[in-house]
Amino acid sequence: MAKMCPKAGACGACRYNGVKYSNQLDRKQELVDSLLLKYGPVAPIIGMEDPFFYRNKVQSVFGYGARGEVVSGIYREGTHKLIPVRDCMLEDKEADAVLATIRDLVKRFQIPPYDEDMGTGAIRHVLIRRAVYTNQTLVVFVSGSHTFRPKDAFIRELVKIHPSVKTVLLNINDKKTSMVLSDGPCKVLYGDGYVEDTLCGLRFRISAKSFYQVNPSQAAKLYTIAMRMARFSGNETVIDAYCGTGTIGLVAASWGAGHVTGIELNPDAVEDAKANAVLNDLTNADFICGDASVVMKQMAKEGRSADVVFMDPPRSGSDERFLASVIKLSPKTVVYISCNPETLARDLRYLTSMGPYRMVGAQPVDMFPQTEHVECVCLIERV
Repeated sequence: MAKMCPKAGACGACRYNGVKYSNQLDRKQELVDSLLLKYGPVAPIIGMEDPFFYRNKVQSVFGYGARGEVVSGIYREGTHKLIPVRDCMLEDKEADAVLATIRDLVKRFQIPPYDEDMGTGAIRHVLIRRAVYTNQTLVVFVSGSHTFRPKDAFIRELVKIHPSVKTVLLNINDKKTSMVLSDGPCKVLYGDGYVEDTLCGLRFRISAKSFYQVNPSQAAKLYTIAMRMARFSGNETVIDAYCGTGTIGLVAASWGAGHVTGIELNPDAVEDAKANAVLNDLTNADFICGDASVVMKQMAKEGRSADVVFMDPPRSGSDERFLASVIKLSPKTVVYISCNPETLARDLRYLTSMGPYRMVGAQPVDMFPQTEHVECVCLIERV
């Protein structure tokens, strides 16, 4: 029998909450099949044994409840109405426990939630990131006030109750925006400013703004499939476009790729990627801060080539400028990891109609149980 969350209807995040898990997988398979079968075969979706409490990243808004009490939760989808949430069925249990303690400490230390309309108060959001396999927790306090910082006694009490908390940071965001973190720096209040987790046998540094898959157990399955699709012999030149903190590229380097070049626009992510390469003693990988489209186009212009291109774009997918640079560089293999099968289908249409490419096969992976979202990894080869 499917579990029901009492807040599912109010917050709107879990569209499939209450739907039997096997039926969820069937719906996602049907969606992927409808979009991708015209390009090639689609394997059966890979689900989770326990499709709950998997999110290692928690973002919670602080505000006042109906009776004037301090609450934390999520904005109802498409609105600015705060829905108080406790014991979320998607979020990592330790992250949820840390958040509950922060709520209690906020009340005890009389820290007022931030009011966006009035520009008053202090605590606006709390971001928690969990390194599940090493049991390390990163906490970011997001404040709307430049004068706020949690007292040392607050942090000491939090760490005492939750020894998993290894670092605490402060980010100031006083803009009227839906973004949780501002573009400004995250000031380290306790610890090193990051936590470390393991994935596919490697260690990765996770900072406040790092991209890291939210479902670690399914991410390991996803990346393993991606590496098998690449079929490394040991001599390949590999590009990891949209590389973030280097997870895919470094896993490829450890799987026997000849040399990996990661390309990423975010300079903080590039620094994390370089640190992760050192952390894992991988010398066959380097990272460039730049636009992947521009870098790859320049490589082609200089007569350089790549054997394999990994691409893991955001939900909006790639753009024609990047896809054109892939065709110009002409790698033998493209491994496309997508969190949106609709934009994946759109990009496949471009690659197969404008370039000499065909989809060999696609593997859907359920990274986001209880929601409509589905991840796919797709093998594309030059004809």
